[in-house]
Amino acid sequence: MPSSPFSSAQAARESLASRLKELRLDAGLTMQGLADRCAWNKAKTSRIEAGRTAPSDEDIRAWCAACGAPEQVADLVASSRSVDSMHVEWRRVQRTGLRRLQQAGIPLYERTRLFRVYCSRVVPGLLQTQGYAHALLTLIADFRGLPNDAGEAATARVERSHIIHDGLHHLVVLIEEDVLSHRIGDDAVMADQLGYLLTAMSYPAVSIGVIPRSAPRVLWGPETFTLFDGARVHVELLAAKVTVTTPTEVDVYQKAFARLAEMAVYGPRARTLISRAIDALE
Repeated sequence: MPSSPFSSAQAARESLASRLKELRLDAGLTMQGLADRCAWNKAKTSRIEAGRTAPSDEDIRAWCAACGAPEQVADLVASSRSVDSMHVEWRRVQRTGLRRLQQAGIPLYERTRLFRVYCSRVVPGLLQTQGYAHALLTLIADFRGLPNDAGEAATARVERSHIIHDGLHHLVVLIEEDVLSHRIGDDAVMADQLGYLLTAMSYPAVSIGVIPRSAPRVLWGPETFTLFDGARVHVELLAAKVTVTTPTEVDVYQKAFARLAEMAVYGPRARTLISRAIDALE
C-alpha cells in the first residue's frame, strides 16, 4: 500500500474512481442506472469505477448531474486533471542536471503572489544564499547520481529569488529550529546563510517564523511543502515531487500551515534563535 494518497499516480486514479463510485452508491443508482442517465454504455461506468478508463471533464459533469451532486464537479475535475502530473520522480525531472529544473519553475514563481513554505531540515530555496544552494545541490546531485551542475543550478536558484524584492510577491516561511543547526556546507557557508536569514527578516515582503524545539506540538513535523497562492501545493518527498491541486487536499495543507504557524516565534524571538545558531558555529 502507498504511504499517502499522493504517493503514486495509480493511487490517485484509484481514489478518484472510488469517489465516483461512492457518489453513484449514495444516489442509489446501479451501474446500468447511471449509464442510462449519462447516455452511455454500462461498460464505460464499469471501466471508470475500476480505474481502467480516465473520465473526461464532461464525463465527470454528467456523472455528478446523474447523482444529484453538482457541487462535487469542481473538486473531482481538479483531481482528475492532476492525476498524471501529481507524482513526478526526481530522477526523471533531474536527469539532465539541476539547472534546468530551477529555470523550469520560473513561470509558476512569477505568477504566484503568495508563497507559504514549511521546511523541517533545510532553508527554503527562495531564501538560500549562493554558497548554501551550491552545497545543498551538490549533495542532491551526488545522492541521485546526477550530472553535477550545482554551480549553475545555484546561480539559477538565487536569480529566481529576485521576486521577493519586486513588490509583487509575498513570502511566508516557517522553519523548524533544527534547520538552523543542520550543517549544509562549511561553517562559513552556514554563517553566511544564517546571517542572510536575519537580513531577510527586514524585507517588507518576507515573514520568517521559527518553530522552537521546545514548542508544544499542535502538529507533527510533516514533509516539506510549498503553497502557491491557495490553488497548488508542491510536496517534496525523498524520491519524488508531488503536486496537489484538488481543492479539498490543498485545504489540508493550508490547515497544516496555520497549525504550524501557531507554534512559531517571530521578530526578536526568532532573531535570538538564529543568532544563537550563528554563535554556535564559532
